[in-house]
Amino acid sequence: MKEDLWRRWRAGDSISVISRALGKPPGSVFTVLKHHGGIAPAERVRRADRLSAEDRESISRGLEAGASLRSIAVSIGRPASTVSREVARNGGRVKYRAIAAEQRAQEQARRPKLSALQDNPVLRQLVIELLDNEWSPEQIVGHLRLMHAGNPLMRISHESIYRAIYTTRWKVSFPS
Repeated sequence: MKEDLWRRWRAGDSISVISRALGKPPGSVFTVLKHHGGIAPAERVRRADRLSAEDRESISRGLEAGASLRSIAVSIGRPASTVSREVARNGGRVKYRAIAAEQRAQEQARRPKLSALQDNPVLRQLVIELLDNEWSPEQIVGHLRLMHAGNPLMRISHESIYRAIYTTRWKVSFPS
């Protein structure tokens, strides 16, 4: 349903049109759009270096069969230390279950992360000052790239600035 909402929003449909098509109140559609600043969230993609559900199932089967951690690691093409840490953090040899380990990994990946402006008061203050001087987010990004080229902590995207301005979930206060 959310995919349809974002597809319709990108196509230029109004909140009213979207709400009728989805059979939801306009306030619900507005809330979803506002929460994300009108920008569809990126689809979650697991990094290649992370264990997959299939890897976890292989670990579980190997443990059940009494295989060593090293032999399990070889069978899934991972370092033995990775398998050892995975088993240790998810109950040990006796209690390890692939489904529970996968659910835990997904929950850990979803943890809330601070935005660059929340996490960096120096960057936040500079962005606020430039916005007060009527600079656009695109101009601010270009200025930061020039003035702080060697400092990755002073990097931010214009989308992040727009989100901080227009959404409440980022909890960054800007002067009005």
